[in-house]
Order: sequence, then structure tokens, then C-alpha cells
Amino acid sequence: MPFPAKTPAFRGYPAKALCLNYKGMLIFITDLDGTLLGADYSYDAALPALDALKRLHIPLVLCTSKTCAEVKAFRRQIGNRDPFIVENGGALYIPEGCLPLELNSPIRRGGCTVIELGHAYPELIRSLHQASNESGCAVRGFHQMSVEEISLACGMTPEAARLAKIREYDEPFEILSGDPRRLISAIEKLKKRCTRGGRFYHILGANDKSHCVNLLIHYYQRAIGPVTTIGLGDGPNDAGFLKLVNVPLVMKSSASEEVLAAVPHAQLCPGNGGPASWNAAVLSALAKHLPAGQPAAEMTDSPSNTSTAAVV
Repeated sequence: MPFPAKTPAFRGYPAKALCLNYKGMLIFITDLDGTLLGADYSYDAALPALDALKRLHIPLVLCTSKTCAEVKAFRRQIGNRDPFIVENGGALYIPEGCLPLELNSPIRRGGCTVIELGHAYPELIRSLHQASNESGCAVRGFHQMSVEEISLACGMTPEAARLAKIREYDEPFEILSGDPRRLISAIEKLKKRCTRGGRFYHILGANDKSHCVNLLIHYYQRAIGPVTTIGLGDGPNDAGFLKLVNVPLVMKSSASEEVLAAVPHAQLCPGNGGPASWNAAVLSALAKHLPAGQPAAEMTDSPSNTSTAAVV
């Protein structure tokens, strides 16, 4: 039976979560690389905030350049059951029962409704090679790298590297020689986009993280009503979605000044970025946006855990 258009409480988000803030349900949307995850791929320092979000039943939407395989592995580690966005906005995954809406997408995969916005992976590979030839820039993409090479280049485990190679909408690549500006111009002439992540350039279609975030916010508003969105990111590929949220928070990174210039109303979080800064930023945001009477006991630490998720 389909859910009604608006429901005071539904499976996944108890009523407590819907009345946390007078402006509407709180939703956190976060990048992973350099934000929730550190350079060593651990998230130990973020565990208090992760636990607080679980206790308060506040959605945590992962919005990343990682593959679906990588994100699903990480979601299992942290016990996340909320919607997630993969490969720089290539697709939005909404777990069944997560939102009380009938979603117009024929794609069902792994217990999720999938809304695909990205171009097909083989098309991206062809475009990358064509742009490389036309610009005179030598490149090396993930499709040309073995699991062992990706593991070594990214400092990740072989299993994490294997998951990082299961790509559908986005190809990470490195520029071996030549002028990056010529390559980017050649990519754009082919009606593709180029963005920069923490370690690699990425070629993708017209999609962007912001497109999926905009759509997801619309879905939450249809299902619940007013929402207050808090976004966290650290790189240029996060700027688009940070412009859309009510509270944009920027982690310190080599690109944080560029992100702050692109999102003038954003706040730079204290610290050096990564999970410790993410933890402090989330707990601070909760303290500002929760009602004055919210029990402090709801925000307690959880047992330690470590992530080996891949960063690309």
C-alpha cells in the first residue's frame, strides 16, 4: 500500500525526528573524502556525532564521488539506512520504506529505488580518450589501472580498491603530461564535465552532486513538509550542493578557500578537516538547532570503530 503524501511518522524516521526543530526536520548531507573520512580512511573521531544522529533519528545522507559498492560497504559499517548519492551525482539511491512517496523511477536495485542522472560509463571512457588525443594530454584512468595500482596510489586495501573500480557514472583519472586546461576544454566540447576530487580529476556527464541533493530535498519536503538541511564538504565538487542547503559547512582543505569563495554564506569549520572537525561541526550544529529541552543523554559516545573505505 502506498504511503500518504504526508505522514507524521513512518518506518525509518520516528516522530521524534520530525519535531526536533521548529523549522522542520533536520537533515545532514555530507561528503566523505576529507570530511567524514580522514586521510587514513578512519572515522573514529566522528563516532560521537554519528551516534548522536542515530539516537536522534536524524537522516545522514552520504553524497560522494565513491561508487555504489563503496558506499554500501561504508553504510554497513556505520549502520546507515538513509538515502545516498554516488559518483558525483551520477545516481540517487533511496532505500525502500525510507520516504513515504511513490517515486517515478522504474529502476529497483538492491532494495533501493535508483534515480540515474549520469552518463553511461563506457561513453565517459570514450570521451576521455578522445579529449586526451585532441588536447595532447596523456591521462590514466581507473579503467587502465589494476586493483593493485589503485590500492598503491590511494593507500587503500585491495578490497577497497576493488570496490572503487566498480564504476557506472564517473571515471577518476590522473593527468600524466600536458596542460590540464586544454584537456578540460576538450572534455567540455564533448558535452561532458570535469571536476576535481581529493586525489583525482573526474570526467562525468551533465550530472552534479547538487542535482541529486536538490531532488532529494524536494522529496523530503513533499513527504514531510519543511526541512532544515545542513551540508558538509571540503572540495570544489561539493560547492554546488553546499549552495542549496540551509547551513553550509566547509572543512579545511587545500581547496577550502576556493569553496568558500563559491559559497559566500558558508562557514569554515575549526580544525584541520577530517573526522575530528566533522564531529565537532555536527555536534555544534545539533546544539544550535535542537530544542532547548532536548535531553543531553541523547548525544553520547559510541564504541570505537574504524573505516577502510576508499577515497578517490
